Amino acid sequence: MSTQADLGTVTLSLISHTNVGKTTLARTLLRRDVGEVADQPHVTDVSEAHTLIETEDGLCLRLWDTPGFGDSAHLLKRLKSLDSPIGWFLAQVWDRYRDRPKWCSQQAVRNIQDDADIVLYLVNATEDPATAGYVGLEMQILEWIGKPVIVLVNQMGPPREAAREQADIGRWRTALEKYQVVRETLALDAFARCWVQEGQLLDVVEELLPEAKRPAQVALSRAWQQRNLAIFHESSRVLARQIVQAAQDTEPVEAESWDDKVKAGIGPILGKEFKSAGQRAMAALNARANAGIIASTNKLIALHELEGESAAELLQALRDSFIVAAPVDTTKAAVIGGFVSGALGGLAADLAAGGLTLGGGALIGGILGAAGVAGIAKGYNLVRGADHAEIRWSTEVLVTLLAGALVRYLAVAHFGRGRGAWQDSDAPRFWQDEVEAVLRDNQHRLSQAIKQAQAGSDASIDVLDGLIRQLLEAILMRLHPQARAVF
Repeated sequence: MSTQADLGTVTLSLISHTNVGKTTLARTLLRRDVGEVADQPHVTDVSEAHTLIETEDGLCLRLWDTPGFGDSAHLLKRLKSLDSPIGWFLAQVWDRYRDRPKWCSQQAVRNIQDDADIVLYLVNATEDPATAGYVGLEMQILEWIGKPVIVLVNQMGPPREAAREQADIGRWRTALEKYQVVRETLALDAFARCWVQEGQLLDVVEELLPEAKRPAQVALSRAWQQRNLAIFHESSRVLARQIVQAAQDTEPVEAESWDDKVKAGIGPILGKEFKSAGQRAMAALNARANAGIIASTNKLIALHELEGESAAELLQALRDSFIVAAPVDTTKAAVIGGFVSGALGGLAADLAAGGLTLGGGALIGGILGAAGVAGIAKGYNLVRGADHAEIRWSTEVLVTLLAGALVRYLAVAHFGRGRGAWQDSDAPRFWQDEVEAVLRDNQHRLSQAIKQAQAGSDASIDVLDGLIRQLLEAILMRLHPQARAVF
C-alpha cells in the first residue's frame, strides 16, 4: 500500500544507451552540476537521485540519473535469466567484479523497477532509428520492466525552426510507435532546450501518472512554472532597465577651439589622428551602451543559473575610424558626423545582436522604417541648451538595441547548463526573423514606450517592462507552440 509520502513524491528515471548525454541533460534540468561528464561510455556507473523541485509542504519531484545501457543483447539475456539461481549469481556477484559495464546496466534496470514512476528514455537525434540496432533491444528491456516511457530526443544541434525540429521528432515517433510502453516522444536537447519545453514534459508526466499521484504532480508542475515565470519576469525587467538607461543617457559636447579644428584638419596629412569633440562624446556614449549590454547579459546568465560571463567586445563597428567630421545643423536635432560607406551595416548588426552574429551581420530589417540603412544614420541626436550641447541615442538606435536585447534573451533562455559555462556565440537567423515580425506588429507601441523613456518619465521602466514581457511571450510562442500553455 502506498503511503502519503509515496504519493507526494514523483520519480523520473533518466535512461539511455551509454554516452547519449543523460548526465548532461540532468545538469540542464537541475540547473546545477551533478555527476561526471566525459566523451566515453559508462561514465555514470551508479544511479544517483537528485531533487528537481520541492514544495514547502514536502512534495518532491525526483530525477534519477542512471548508468547507461551497454551491450543490450547480453543485458536482455541476463535479465531473462534472473529467475534462476545461477542467473541471479551471475547478475549480482559475477558481473559486479568481472563485467562492470553489464553490472552497471543492471543497476539502471533495478532503479527503474524499484523507484521510477516514469522512464525518460534519451535518444540521439543525429542517429537514424532504423539503423540504431540497440534501440530495439533496449525497448524490449523497457517493455519487460513495464513502466511508461517518454522518449526525449537529444543532441539536436543548434536551435532550428519548429518544422525542422518536428521532423526529427517525427522520425523517432514513427520508429517507436510499435512499442506499447512508449507513450510520448518530445524534443529536449541538453544544449539548446528552452524552459517552456520543460513545462510540456511535466504536463505529459502528469497524464501518465497513476490517478493517486496526479494531484502531487499538478502542484509540482505549478511550482516549476512559477519559478520559471519569476525568472522570466525578472529578465524582462533587466532588459527594460538597460533600454531606459540608454534612452536617458546623454554626453556633453565640448566647444572646440580653433586649435582643435586645425589639428583635426591637418591630422590625416601628418599621418596622425585627432578626435573631435563630437567623436569624443560619441565614444563615451558608445562605451556606456556597450557596458550596459554586457551587464544586462551577465544578469540574464545569473538569473538562469548558468556559469560564466559574457566576454564579447560589443559595438565595435562604432569606432572613431568610421566617423567623419561634418557641420551640425543648429536649427534642429541632427547627426554629429557622418559615417563612411559600409560602417552603418556593421553598427546596426552589432547593436542588434548585442555581441551575437545575426546572419553574418544582417540588419534588423523592417524595424528601421522605409529608410533602411539611412534610418540608422541618425544614430546620434544633438540637443542644444542655452549654454551647452549634448548628444543622445536616437529612437532608431534604441529600437535596434531592444531588438538585440530580445535576441540575447533567447540565447540565454536556450542555453542548457549541461553545455558548460556560458559562451558568446552565433544566434540562428530565424530568431532574428521572429523578433523582426513581432516588432513590426508592435511598432507604434514600441516607439511610444521608447519616447516616454527618452522623456525621463518615472513610469518608463514599468511601461517598457510590460511591453518587453509581451514581446518575449509572443516570440516564444512563435518559436515553441507549447509555450501557449505557459502564457
